[in-house]
Order: sequence, then structure tokens, then C-alpha cells
Amino acid sequence: MIELKNDRLLRAIRREPVDKTPIWIMRQAGRYLPEYRAVRAKAGSFLTLCKTPELACEVTLQPLARFPLDAAIIFSDILTIPDAMGLGLYFIEGEGPAFERPLRSAQDIQNLGVPDPEMSLGYVLDAVRMISHELAGKVPLIGFCGSPWTLATYMLEGNANKAFPKIKALMEEQPQLLHHLLRTLTEAVSLHLNAQINAGAQVVMIFDTWGGTLNTANYQTYSLHYMQQIIAMITAKNAASPVPIILFTKAGGQWLELMAQTGCDVIGVDWLVNLGDARKRVGNKVALQGNLHPSILCQSEAVIRAEVMRILAEYGEGEGHIFNLGHGITPDVPPEHVAILVNAVHTWSRRGPR
Repeated sequence: MIELKNDRLLRAIRREPVDKTPIWIMRQAGRYLPEYRAVRAKAGSFLTLCKTPELACEVTLQPLARFPLDAAIIFSDILTIPDAMGLGLYFIEGEGPAFERPLRSAQDIQNLGVPDPEMSLGYVLDAVRMISHELAGKVPLIGFCGSPWTLATYMLEGNANKAFPKIKALMEEQPQLLHHLLRTLTEAVSLHLNAQINAGAQVVMIFDTWGGTLNTANYQTYSLHYMQQIIAMITAKNAASPVPIILFTKAGGQWLELMAQTGCDVIGVDWLVNLGDARKRVGNKVALQGNLHPSILCQSEAVIRAEVMRILAEYGEGEGHIFNLGHGITPDVPPEHVAILVNAVHTWSRRGPR
């Protein structure tokens, strides 16, 4: 295990004292950085960038060269698993991800195999190894996957159709077939996250982007149940050296108590949640991550600083808070505004005399 020079994130996850609140940013390696855009242009496509470990390593480290962030997160995509299953991932400029061969029949679903991470997703693991080597313990490295429910929505719809007609129809008409798909994805996600841990990730995160579109009963049945299984498998596999798990369901603030019972270590919350209320609801079970609205980073320095102070005050005194956005940073954010954000969080959250 690499000894960390900055273990602020891990201490906050364990709800131990920290000198200041740690901060990292979802999609912190991304299009808001001119140096990222330059590497993306060199790669020729987003997918080539993801699948070239040297380039994925380079863009992962770019934000840490600019800002004193408290974690790195592997540059990858949640849809690499469906791509490894043979669905043919590609990206439409301005529209997002799509699949050449989406799931269109029961046979398609039943024919899906669980990819071997080292064979089919080796480029992700090679990137994790490179990044871990380059970081040399500077900050922790976060690995991630999409939740089974979220992956299934894309695999069935074929693209980012936010009405989700196909998966909703399958849920109503053939629920057992949908469960078969989710079980297959649960195994694939668990294997891939454990492989990222073996390659050097010190924290892992499950992105449940579309779980919040479900009602409570369906969320428990089709999303949370499978994430809980993943958490159990990761916990069991790493029992000798536990690896923290962050669980994030976008628009899932009404289910914090349920999420806190999964065995995860951190719950990510979006801007719809009051952090003080969330803290009371989860008690001492988990740390909390969040929850600045990304659009605030397009506002003035005074607005950014005021929002940082508000969120820190909302969480209150004590440990267990990881500052982040409520969702991913957007391409229109000026990089200097990220510097303002990170500085404000570290300055205003500093423990002891200022």
C-alpha cells in the first residue's frame, strides 16, 4: 500500500479529524481545461482518449497540476463495461453516447457475458497503474463504475433517452428478464471495481446517474438492491485492507437512510439536499460528499465564495464532509473559477487559527 502524502480524503471518509475539508470535483478532468481539449484533439475521439492509457493518465493528472485538489479520479467512462460486452460504444458530438448494437431482444440479454477486466478492460487498468505510479502517493486515486440500473438504461435505450421507454416497458412486461440483465451487470461492475482496486485505486465510486428517476419501490428493487450487492462483494474481496466506497444516486436525496444501510462509506448528494438535514438523517453511519451546483462556477468570485461558506455552514462543525459539486463540472466553467473554489473550501474550512 502506497503511503499517502495527503490523506485528507481518506480521513474525512472515516470521519476522523482533518486540518481542512477535502475537495475533489466530479469530471475534474474535462473540457473546461484547455490542456484537456488539446489532448482530446490529439486523440481524435473521446473513446480513443479513454482507451489510450498514456493519454488517460495525462488528462487525469492535469487538474492536479493546476489545483491543490485532494484526490484524483481515473479518466474513463461508465459505459466501458457495456462496450466490453460487445454493444459497440460510440459518441455523437453534441448528443452523447450511443451503441451500435443495443439490447433489442431477450436473446440479446441472455447472450451477454461478463467481461474479464484484464482482457476486455485492460486499458482502464493500465491507466490506473500509470496514474498510481505518477501520483506516487500525492493524493488518493478514485476508481469508478456506473450502477447496474444506469448501465442497463443506456444498453436498452441505445442512447441517452431520458424518457427510458424501453427499460420501463421491460420492467412492466418482463421484470425477470430485467433482473437477469441487472445480475449480469452487478457481477461485471464488481469485477471491474475490484480490478481497479488491485491496479491501485484507493477509493471507488458507484455512479447511479438514473436511479433518481424511479419511484421508491422500484429504486429499492432495481437499483439499490444491486448496488448493495456490489458493495458487499467489494467489501468481502478487500476485507484484509478495506477500500472506501462512495455511493451517488443523482436526485436520490429522499433515500439517504436507505443508502446509508448499504454498507457504503460515503453518500454523494446533489444540490437538492440540505447537507445539515442529510447529516441528521444518516447520523454517524456515513460521510457525505457534495453539493455545490455546477452552475455556480460560472458566477462571480463573490458568489462562489458565498456559496462555499453557505455549504460549509450548512454541514456544520465536525468531520465527515467531502466538498464536491452536486454533479459533474460543465465545459463552460472558467478554470480560474475552480481555483477560487478550491482555495475558498480550504481557507474557510481550516481548523484552528486562520
